[in-house]
Amino acid sequence: MPNPRIEPLKKILAMDPNDDVAWFSLGKAYLDDGNFEKAAIALQQCITVKPTYSAAYFALAQSLQKLNHLDECRTVCATGIDVSTKNGDAMVTKNLEALKSALPQ
Repeated sequence: MPNPRIEPLKKILAMDPNDDVAWFSLGKAYLDDGNFEKAAIALQQCITVKPTYSAAYFALAQSLQKLNHLDECRTVCATGIDVSTKNGDAMVTKNLEALKSALPQ
């Protein structure tokens, strides 16, 4: 059964396609559903709308890892580490570093 949060979030984004929180929430809802392709698309849009959204980089990296897009995942981790470090988001930085180091070489 699809996540009940998805349709309301799509409606919000239809009204305001620049709502970074809605894009992030939609990406997380897809991630929770195991729809990693749609999660990656929504989370990439979140970062496009707000390039300093640290948590979106981690969720996007998780999606890319699940899709086995490992090179792209490494790139997102590296960018996300830079962004989260500048933002002072220590937990996101730690999570991104852990995910990046867990990727196969």
